[in-house]
Amino acid sequence: MRVNTSEVKSISSPTLSTTAAWWRRLQARLTRLLDDARFFPLLLILPVLLFFLIWNVIPTLWLIGLSFYKYSLISSAAERYVGLRNFTDIMKDVRVWESLSRTFIWVSVSITIQTILGGMLGFLFWGSAKMPGRRIALTLLFTPMIITPLAAGVFFRFIYEPTFGIANYVVRLFGGEANFLGDAKLAFGAVMFVDIWMWTPFMILITLAALGSVPKAELEAAEIDRLPWSYRLRYIILPHARYVLMLGILLRTIDSFKTLDLIYILTRGGPGATTELIAVMLRRKAFEAFELGWSSALAIILLLTAIAFTSIYIYILNQNSKRQGVTS
Repeated sequence: MRVNTSEVKSISSPTLSTTAAWWRRLQARLTRLLDDARFFPLLLILPVLLFFLIWNVIPTLWLIGLSFYKYSLISSAAERYVGLRNFTDIMKDVRVWESLSRTFIWVSVSITIQTILGGMLGFLFWGSAKMPGRRIALTLLFTPMIITPLAAGVFFRFIYEPTFGIANYVVRLFGGEANFLGDAKLAFGAVMFVDIWMWTPFMILITLAALGSVPKAELEAAEIDRLPWSYRLRYIILPHARYVLMLGILLRTIDSFKTLDLIYILTRGGPGATTELIAVMLRRKAFEAFELGWSSALAIILLLTAIAFTSIYIYILNQNSKRQGVTS
């Protein structure tokens, strides 16, 4: 059978010309959009928005919906809508309140110690720019912050090991004996020490950044007037550095509130429940007991708690800004 090439050309040429015209119009519209100064910034952040939508917004909406259902992966019963029952059960659970109180103690004590130590060491390095070996010392101080919590947890498990660990060896030199991770009286403090060791360098870095924002002219004027260091710290350094410091404390508070990996590697929440923070309990309910509805409701509560922390810090900063504006 012969195909008439003239008929094929007559049929395909209008289609090709239509497609080419449509493609040219599309290119012209895209060129106009790219040349538009209002659209170009949106085009730059479009990949980030898509990533945020896929990996943050959609899972969060799914989590909120799942929190209203009784849903267990190990139960033969089908999931069923229970409304706010998961939230009321969490509020009545004594273990949740114990874990929350333990978490608040963890956050308040560890962040306070990290802030004080980080502020003191940061102030020391800020005032000793000509100290020999300053860069090497800072590099060594920042090393714990770079180590992953998994590696730090394994590292300190060997240090705290009761048989051949160096920590127990030092205790034996003074005639004592200690099982840092197995003793209910010592485990919480031992794990907190690791967290302080890891994240104090972060507060040193934040302190150096905050002190770097202080105007040198005001410091030089204070030095010429021979003001005491207490006055310089109160009236010159803190008013300029407090915003960066508060931001660092906020970031560390949120991160410390959801501490999981370090504790799971060191003690898995034990002995008993002495180191079981709220994130450890959430993991057990979600990935060991497979109570997805209950754990989703707890995750929503923790999310709202983190938002509350952020709101408190922002409120304090705004109040300080208003006071500064009134006094000036």
